[in-house]
Amino acid sequence: MHNLLVIMAGGLSSRMKRAAEDDSVLADDAAQADKMDKGMIGVGSSGRPLMDYLLYNARAAGYTRVIIITGTRSVEMREQYGQKEKDNPFHGLSISYAIQSIPPDRVKPLGTADAIYQAMVRYPELKEKAFTCCNSDNLYSARALKLLRRTEAPHAWINYDRDGLEFSAEKIRGFALTLVDPKGYLMGVVEKPEEADIPNYVDASGVLRVSMNIFKLTGAQATPFIRDCPLSKERNEKELPGAILSLAKKYPKSVLGIPLKEHVPDLTEKADIARVRDYLQQNFGEIKW
Repeated sequence: MHNLLVIMAGGLSSRMKRAAEDDSVLADDAAQADKMDKGMIGVGSSGRPLMDYLLYNARAAGYTRVIIITGTRSVEMREQYGQKEKDNPFHGLSISYAIQSIPPDRVKPLGTADAIYQAMVRYPELKEKAFTCCNSDNLYSARALKLLRRTEAPHAWINYDRDGLEFSAEKIRGFALTLVDPKGYLMGVVEKPEEADIPNYVDASGVLRVSMNIFKLTGAQATPFIRDCPLSKERNEKELPGAILSLAKKYPKSVLGIPLKEHVPDLTEKADIARVRDYLQQNFGEIKW
């Protein structure tokens, strides 16, 4: 088992910073969304940020070390979790930072695979050891985090039952479907499948499954694929799922999908803030460190 979690929080949150399409978005929520990293938006009791809940679940799952990959500005995050570059104590966790710099010929970061590789350069142990990595704007459960921490597979991801996600039908239709062999190992991904073809993509248990970008990786084998990840045609970024798919094709039966059916609260756009706040009020209760 490993005890290190890497949280990707270096993106520019472009969709979150767009003008709200929903008139019900509170002015205070819109103001937070426009100036803060998504993980630092106050969605919990007394304005507690989403990141607090993710860290709470990580500690409950047995993680003891966290590396947060930030952008060049991370004022609120460092005020909350410590100003030192490495080993800030936070309720039993040791929190460190890695900055994802933006190449001089771009106006936005180079993508999630680039984020992980920049963290690997900053913390060379990631090039050899196992670690879990995830987004900062999703609230993954302690159960999901624990499954990845405990799996013996060198590389894995939580392969969510699509029917367990409490998003709009339109949003769910935009998710890529994961394809696995009968034992659950990654074989491929289907982006934006045609509605008529969707029944062809169920797994051995008859379930349609998707990734929510939470992975276990072992650097000794994964590093070259992350370092050399090509730019995606659609987003012109180095995307971590693409690197992992390349790894799975090179080394069949090395990337295990762990099935799980549950919702994953998500902050993508301003209207999501109220939805996540409601979810926490109904399902989480108070954090008691």
